[in-house]
Amino acid sequence: MRARVIVAYMIAFLFVLRVHGQEKPTHYNLAELSKANQLEAYNREVSSFSENGKSGIRFSEKENDGIAWLKGATFSDGIIEVDIKGKDVLQQSFVGVAFHGADDKQFEVIYFRPFNFQAQDSVRRIHAVQYVSLPDFDWQRLRQEQNGKYEKAIGLKVNPNDWFHAKIVVQYPQIQVFINGESKVSLQVEQLSNRRTGKLGLWVGNQSDGDFANLTVVNKKSPAE
Repeated sequence: MRARVIVAYMIAFLFVLRVHGQEKPTHYNLAELSKANQLEAYNREVSSFSENGKSGIRFSEKENDGIAWLKGATFSDGIIEVDIKGKDVLQQSFVGVAFHGADDKQFEVIYFRPFNFQAQDSVRRIHAVQYVSLPDFDWQRLRQEQNGKYEKAIGLKVNPNDWFHAKIVVQYPQIQVFINGESKVSLQVEQLSNRRTGKLGLWVGNQSDGDFANLTVVNKKSPAE
């Protein structure tokens, strides 16, 4: 009996080691990736910057969406953490993370509207963080058909012109978003796509520029892989 208990503990210990090994974070130096041409930009110019003790990448401003895919990087389930800086300009600051990408038109996005972070209008405030699954479920369709389900207020005061930290936890089919180290979830939704893995990148929306730094990813293998 004792031998069986010892074996059971050993199996459990090995399982923990295996899972822990899959959860080792990967830190991406975005500025260096940009300089080394390791970002695949779509509909934007992407440049590196280093200022005020922070280094990362900066998107140019342009019509329609823009993406910088990390060459060779894929993401399934896991955790994405990144520092983001938008601006307090109405309808000109949509900044976030694209994942499970098939190409430049098919992917999922968690993005933020900094100009709504501290809006006086209560309706605008609940449009601060958004989930979409493109091309089928864009923000217009989700707001029209399921208003308030896939976009929320962030629940704390964040200067829309300052850096903020986003943590995105993906465990199929659930997605959770946390801001600035808060334990309270800002957005929790279920995925609208059956894609379980794909390309990983940074994203900006129509008429938006944006800065990104300190990207860290914990990539857990999904059961389908």
